[in-house]
Amino acid sequence: MRADGDTLALGEFLAPGVIAEDIPPLFPLLANRPLIGALIALFRGGDEEVLVRLMVLREVGLRADAPEWTPRELEAYFAFLNDTKLGTVLARLREHGLLLWDTERRVYQLSAEGRMVLAALSNLLAFNSEQDGELGFLAAQVAAGAAVGKLSPEALSHLLARLGELEEEFAQAVASGSEFRLRHAQARLASVQQWMDKANDVMRKLSAEGLDDDSWRLAQQIGQRQSRLLRMASVFQRELAAIARQQVHLSQGGLSTSELAGWLKTRSLDALADMAQGLAATPESIFVLPDVMLDNTEAFLAREQPSRKVSAMPATAEIEYTQDVPLEPPPQLLELTRQLAGLDAPAGVADTVVGGSFGAASYRLSLLALLGETSIGPELAPLAELPVTLEWTDEMQTVGRGEVAQISAGRLLPQEKTP
Repeated sequence: MRADGDTLALGEFLAPGVIAEDIPPLFPLLANRPLIGALIALFRGGDEEVLVRLMVLREVGLRADAPEWTPRELEAYFAFLNDTKLGTVLARLREHGLLLWDTERRVYQLSAEGRMVLAALSNLLAFNSEQDGELGFLAAQVAAGAAVGKLSPEALSHLLARLGELEEEFAQAVASGSEFRLRHAQARLASVQQWMDKANDVMRKLSAEGLDDDSWRLAQQIGQRQSRLLRMASVFQRELAAIARQQVHLSQGGLSTSELAGWLKTRSLDALADMAQGLAATPESIFVLPDVMLDNTEAFLAREQPSRKVSAMPATAEIEYTQDVPLEPPPQLLELTRQLAGLDAPAGVADTVVGGSFGAASYRLSLLALLGETSIGPELAPLAELPVTLEWTDEMQTVGRGEVAQISAGRLLPQEKTP
């Protein structure tokens, strides 16, 4: 890259009197001009040119046992490419420092900048093939930086921002009250759960030593946001249970309106139009002549409107009756209900909820908030009706077990039974 020409062109984007090197966000990019120039050279041009350059560069770098290539070996290996085009690609990669040419030995070799670019690209492609792999990629960047002592606050910021986007997406699904959006968000949470577990392992291995204040603050925010995301599982379950109580069942077959709406979503527009033939009612015009419309308006509003046509559903089809299988409550819910039912003395919140993993402790803690609730589903009613009171304090209690470092201090108090 030509520094003078670039500086002159860059000045056109800046306000009068401002020097590019004096801008803090721009200075790190200017300090790495050679590497950025190599990336620009690699990805500049049409899609076809970029793909061919990437393919050639990747194949050159993948031969680890013999990293040096002679021109004859390259021509034989890339025999499926046009000779002139291959020469152009090699010249461009060599011009911008991605390939090195040894004049004395007459061999090509991948440069250090080119290998760094290929390593970053391979990780990006590997995680991109996985569902919701962006969390895994971001967690891998944090883990790799921490392992070699080069943890960048930018990597933590990207991970925190992605977790924030997921939290907002799940919150909007809950606010919508739509069963379909809730189920989609529930499935999405299950798919990102594996990556969040791995991110938890990475964050637990981070220590305060070697981290600056900004990085440590970001690490704490990531842990808090992951905790809130894990609690969304119980929120989805509660909202779906509330929707299930409001479902309307059609005929005696147990078919619900939600199931009918879900089935209709799988039909095409043409199929829906065919099904709607004979069901849609066209309103009949009451007024015909525009000049008498105004005279008839008052009389029309005063009298009752004529009976409207009512659309009818198609006749019920023959179905096979089945017996509903009752939904078993989660084992942790049953275990916590039995534990609190036999409570005869005050017990600490930490002793009650901590155990197993961090996710299990978060789930039990979210269940404690339901004690004393009246408007609640039948599956949670046995827990909510227990004669137990939850009392919190303003202090934090150190735990240090079950993947929980600290928890808000609180007590569970059994209520006195009235005779």
